[in-house]
Formats: sequence, structure tokens, C-alpha cells
Amino acid sequence: MAKTILNDVEVNHLIDDMTLFDDDLMTLVFNKNISATELLLRIILGRNIRVTDVEAQIEMRSPNIKGRDITLDILAIDEDGEEINIEVQGNSEGAHVRRARFHSSVIDSRMLKENNPFKILRDSYVIFIYKHDKFGKGLPIYRADRVIKETGEDFNDGSHIIYVNGNYKGNDEIGKLMHDFHAKSSDDMNFKELAEGVHYFKETEEGRDVMCESVKNYAIKYGEELVEQNKIDSVKLIMKNMKCTLDEALNTLEIKGNERKIISQQLQR
Repeated sequence: MAKTILNDVEVNHLIDDMTLFDDDLMTLVFNKNISATELLLRIILGRNIRVTDVEAQIEMRSPNIKGRDITLDILAIDEDGEEINIEVQGNSEGAHVRRARFHSSVIDSRMLKENNPFKILRDSYVIFIYKHDKFGKGLPIYRADRVIKETGEDFNDGSHIIYVNGNYKGNDEIGKLMHDFHAKSSDDMNFKELAEGVHYFKETEEGRDVMCESVKNYAIKYGEELVEQNKIDSVKLIMKNMKCTLDEALNTLEIKGNERKIISQQLQR
């Protein structure tokens, strides 16, 4: 497969323009960074949170064959064992509200062991920080907890879904936090817990080298995925226009080996 390779000038230009809404920078800044995660949660949840562990880009595999896997941007565990998933969304892809429901269900499914009573299920939080205003109402935060419609009372099942308006520009802590997520330089940030990570990965030689490697690896992976998708589209087009089987289309394009196996699996789902 062809590879997308960026030269050093292109890589450095990309890094200069990066903010915390970009996966590469966000992942490096928050991975294992308890102080930055505690700051984020304190402002969004409105209370002090003691985080005991935080990891970025956690892959959770479906127990079902051909089930959908997910990769969590950030997964934090607090001192009570409650799990908090934070997703940073720079674009509208994957923005459907049912995605939050799916993330919540995957997190919940890991909490109980065989024969555990349901009442010991801990609270879970799924927080989406969108670069734009997801619901267009101008509010800084939208909380989507379940309520009993007939009475308006909280259902209190412990499931919490929260959307943060990344376009909010108020002069309060959430406004300052969103300002920092849009900032390209640590000098333009309000909170030192975030500024220190951005400074290291964008503005020091050692951290910049890590960023460069991350960006180059992403470019190669993206290029391979793009080539694969183009070939999948070509196979589908040949099958449709020539009324031929999958194997015949693969033979026509001379697709062989592991690449043939991958494309076949994709089209047979």
C-alpha cells in the first residue's frame, strides 16, 4: 500500500496549528496527567474530583463477534471507583447522541462481575467536549441525566451524559477552559495544568520530537486507510457494474494476500 509521508516543514506547520481539540496533542497532554484531568472534571462537574488513574486512547473490544469496538479518548477513575469517559470532538463526525448511549453502556458492562447485585453498580460519566455548540442553545454545558417524565423527578440510575459547548466564550471557568482548548500556544492559556502539557509537547525540543513522531505515524496510518477504502469502493463498483462475485472483482484488480483478506472481511460484514 502507498504511504502518506509528510516532510519536516509540513509536520512542524501542523504541530504549530494544533490545539487540544486535535487528537495527537490532546492524547499526549492528558495521558497519565492526573492534575490536568482533575482540573477538567472540577470545572465541568462543578466539584472536586480526586482522580487515581487516567489513560488516553483506551481500546474496548466488543465481546460479540463482529461487534463494534470503541476507543475512548480519555478514561479516568476516581477514588470511589467511578469511571469517567471524556471524548474530545473537533468535528461533527460521530456526533450522534446515540454514540453517548453506546459509550455509557460499554463502560457499565465492565463494572459488575458474575453474580454481583445491580445495586453496587457505580456511577458512570460520559463527557463530550465539542469544538462547536452541539445543541445550538448557547449554553456552556448540557447535562442529559434520565428523569421520570410524568413527575419530572430524577431517575437516579447513576448514568450521566454531559456535553460541553466548545464555542462558549463566557468569562467564567468553563469559558476560560474552552479558550484554553482553542489556544495554539501555552502562553495564551489560563490554566497551568493544561499549559504545562502544551508547552512541553509543542514548545520544547524533547516534547516536539514526540509530537513529530506521532503526527508522522498518524499520516502513514491515515494514508493506508485511505488507500484501502479506495480499493473497497473500486471492488464494490466492479461487482455492481460487471455483475460479478467478490472473488472475481478482487481478481480483476489483482488484489492478493493479506490485503485481499482484509477487503473481503470488510465487504462480507
